[in-house]
Order: sequence, then structure tokens, then C-alpha cells
Amino acid sequence: MNTSAKHDEPAPGPTLLREERHGVVTLRLNRPLQMNALSESMLDALQRELDSLAGDAGVRCVVMAGAGKAFCAGHDLREMHNHRQLAYYQALFARCSRVMQGIRALPVPVIARVHGLATAAGCQLVAACDLAIAADTARFAVSGINVGLFCSTPSVALSRNVSTKRAFDMLVTGRFIDAATAVNWGLINEVVPEHELDAAIERKTTEIAGKSPAAIRYGKSMFYRQQGMELGAAYDYASEVMAQNMMAADAAEGVDAFLGKRRPLWSN
Repeated sequence: MNTSAKHDEPAPGPTLLREERHGVVTLRLNRPLQMNALSESMLDALQRELDSLAGDAGVRCVVMAGAGKAFCAGHDLREMHNHRQLAYYQALFARCSRVMQGIRALPVPVIARVHGLATAAGCQLVAACDLAIAADTARFAVSGINVGLFCSTPSVALSRNVSTKRAFDMLVTGRFIDAATAVNWGLINEVVPEHELDAAIERKTTEIAGKSPAAIRYGKSMFYRQQGMELGAAYDYASEVMAQNMMAADAAEGVDAFLGKRRPLWSN
């Protein structure tokens, strides 16, 4: 959580920047002086972009990144401290939860590009993304406990990535873990030297963008939905989705290309 930012200094431009290249959209948190703390305005900007991306068939992949020295230092504690009303906090955390669920609901993969710190709701943001690649200098924590606040909403995403005991340890101690530990625990997928981070992100987005958009849209929704099902129901549901996927034009093209020993030409 960000507690020491200089809020009297203006942010350099919009709180969220959008960049697009070859179907890959990068959403860059842009409050570097505040270590990209999730202010109300930033949460609103993220929600607007997620709503827009959900209906954009041309998007193949989304990258979540941060400007400056950190990925995201969590909620803006100064802003929160200035609004000490229960209704305000209820609305704020509900708003943040909608953003995290919006990432999961997107039909395309979302990759966290992590450098510097990812703490509290910033760590939650990493855990909410489908994939995460971090610099070897990155550090992670759910450190609200250090200011008397248990990171309850971050615990939802965190506990769906790492084991129960590891997640609870982080939550009750506020301890930081390094990138090597984060990849070992399953919070992130890959750790690379900091100067190779952009290249690693590009490799992953290029790999994803080369696959069938239709298959990925079928697959992401199915993957998360089946996790909450009983085993038999999960297989029934996955079987139906796979059958529907097989009827799609991309599946016919993919099989024809495989049998003909040529590269497939995917539809949008």
C-alpha cells in the first residue's frame, strides 16, 4: 500500500495509458509519483478500458503494466484516509473487485508485466491476471496488516494462485517475497532479468496472438468456470464446450492445415 507518495505533485498525463500494437493492448498504470496506487480515478479508467476491450474482436492479448519504478503499490491510502465513511469504503472495494473480476471476464489472456513493487491491491492485480511475467528485481507482498488492515480482497485472488498456508502467511505477516519465490509459489509464470522483461512479454504475446482467437475465447471462459465445479460436472461442461469449439471455422481450418502440413489462417 502506498503511504509516502507526494500527492501535491501532478501526475504526468492520464492515470491510465493505452497502447495498441498488432492486436496486443497494453494498459499502463500512470501514477509513477504515487507508485501507481489505485486511486478512484484509476479504477474508473481501468473499468472503462476493460468494458471496451470486452467487445473488441480485434484484441488478441492485454498486458497490464506500470509506469515509473513500480508496478502498483496498492490502494491510495491518503485518498482512503480522507474519506472515513463506511459507505465510501464499501463502494471503493466493490469497485476494485469489479475491476479484478473484469480481468477474469475478458475473453482474451491478460498478462501482468511486473517490475519493482507489487503490494496489497497491486499484488491482487498480479494474481487476478491470467499470466504474469516479472523482472528478477520485483517484490511482492499483501502488506495491509502492517497498517492494521487485513488484505481481505487481495486474499481472494492470492489464495487462488498460491497454496492456503503460503497465502495466509503473507497476509498475516505482511512479508515480502522476491520474484524467484513468487514463480516457485505459482503467483507468477516466469522471472527474467529486468532488461529482458519487455522481450519476454513480447515473446509471450506473439505466441498467444499466433493461436486461434476463437479457441482462446472458448478456452478462457471454460477454464475458469470449470474450476468451481464438481469433477463430473466439470467434464460434462468441458466436453460440451470442446464439441462447440470443434464446430467453429478455426477448428476446421486448423485440422485441415495440420493434415495438409501448412500454416493455418485463423479468422478473427
